[in-house]
Amino acid sequence: MRTNNAKVRNMIISVYFVLIVFAIFSAIVFSSFRHLTPNPFLTFVLIAVFFALVFFLVHRVSKYFEYDSDGVKVVIINKGLLLSDHLNYREHIIEFNKDRLIAFKFNNYVLYRTLDVYIKDRKGGKKKETFNVTLLPKKKRRYIRQSLSKMIKMNANPL
Repeated sequence: MRTNNAKVRNMIISVYFVLIVFAIFSAIVFSSFRHLTPNPFLTFVLIAVFFALVFFLVHRVSKYFEYDSDGVKVVIINKGLLLSDHLNYREHIIEFNKDRLIAFKFNNYVLYRTLDVYIKDRKGGKKKETFNVTLLPKKKRRYIRQSLSKMIKMNANPL
């Protein structure tokens, strides 16, 4: 089974655009924020910190996710949505045989969702890999859960 969240890229670019336009707009209408503090520099710092936090949150959450379980191996890829074609500084790839899968777990936090995959390492221990699945639709997460559950079931009852 193959799935990814490639359609969400345009939405994230739109969110960045809206953030930048709103920051420019608030800088232009800076005088309307005088009621926050009497000091204009402090007001500017508060607005800048707010936009920096929102920008960082969007940057942290927005990741491309790809899952491929066709064949003997499972490939899971996480990478950044913006500039990922040129800079792969946020890329996380794992490729393993299906028989090495021990367990998996989906974690739902307030604004963030992760997939934890536990696989056997070469020494017989278990290794945990975490992937960001925040922007993956619920339907696709269900398909991934079914695929991984099937692999675990096959590993527990080898024929």
